Amino acid sequence: MKKFILLYNGPATDPSDMPEEARKAIMAKWGEWMVKAGSSLVDMGQPMVNGASVVDDGTNGVPTQLNGYSIIQADDMEKAKALVAGHPFLSEGAGKFSVEIYELLPAPKM
Repeated sequence: MKKFILLYNGPATDPSDMPEEARKAIMAKWGEWMVKAGSSLVDMGQPMVNGASVVDDGTNGVPTQLNGYSIIQADDMEKAKALVAGHPFLSEGAGKFSVEIYELLPAPKM
């Protein structure tokens, strides 16, 4: 079974800035997705904030709007994409949010 990292990209709102009812509703949707993913969800991950970008010429770049990650396992990319179908991060439907999926390869041996 292969491992895939899901990178959450978009202008997410800090849950502490949301009304309690909205926060509870979103967390319920995440809980439903976690149940759907089941044992394929290897690591729920964590939210991320305050990104920075350092460019190879020593300058500062503009960080993307990555704001969290999860790690799943699946047989292939198509099955990984199927696990993302109905993901709560994609619920707005306005094209501002995406889940980027990358296969994780074994680290090279030193």
